[in-house]
Amino acid sequence: MQRFEAYLAQNLPKSVSFHPVYEEALGAMLQAGGKRFRPMLLLSIVDAYEPMLYDSALPVALALEMFHTYSLIHDDLPAMDNADLRRGHQTLHKRYDEVTAILAGDALNSDAFLLIAKAPLREDVKIKLVELLAENGGSQGMVLGQAIDCYFENKPLSLDEVKILHTNKTAKLIAASLQMGAVIVRLDREMQKTLYDFGIDLGLLFQIQDDIIDETQSEEEAGKTTGNDGDKNSFVNLLGLEQTVKEADALAKDLQRRFEAFEPKMQEALRPLMETYLYRHHTKEK
Repeated sequence: MQRFEAYLAQNLPKSVSFHPVYEEALGAMLQAGGKRFRPMLLLSIVDAYEPMLYDSALPVALALEMFHTYSLIHDDLPAMDNADLRRGHQTLHKRYDEVTAILAGDALNSDAFLLIAKAPLREDVKIKLVELLAENGGSQGMVLGQAIDCYFENKPLSLDEVKILHTNKTAKLIAASLQMGAVIVRLDREMQKTLYDFGIDLGLLFQIQDDIIDETQSEEEAGKTTGNDGDKNSFVNLLGLEQTVKEADALAKDLQRRFEAFEPKMQEALRPLMETYLYRHHTKEK
């Protein structure tokens, strides 16, 4: 984490101009902190299998964090969640203005692909990484999930539909993070698929946990606006809090079983993250 944070601090987006706040806005939400879950998934695999590639993978990890951060900036906008707080700080449209927030998000989206393109990795590897981020973050993934989420506010969905929503909105980018790490260290396609499928369910658990946190934690504890899902198709709204916790426990238990079937090197790579996040819905952790 320290190596990644140092790299991020040294490689914040730069855009020198006479605009008074644009460059500052590009880096503001990146510097605000966060779990760094997606880059850590990728870097953990690289560090375990090909530690010599760790430095070369850092731009890709930062690209993931930039892409995720763009999605949060846009998710918080008045047209979407209209949130005031993110990562313990004012959201960008509150700190600056709505136009600046929209454009900062746009820039981080594009710059994520630029970082991958310029990473010191083989060209075929970089093409695959771009493909995975675009496929899972764009119209067939995260943006689709956001579209469903916003369109069906105040329109209850079935449990299967809610899972489709959040598989796209949250889980696919988490799954892609694992697969992108596997691509960098050239794990075989079967292992890539195993990790991707594991990441889909891990991402779904992550969203269920976020729904529980939204229901049970204050803004100060969560570091973001909570109690904001009243009109949304959240798991808590559909199942109730008690049943949602049971759903999270069952999924965490299944993921633990699958994790323990991984080869020792993969277990070693992912164990710290699993220990931190698998049952975070039972903690006060942000």
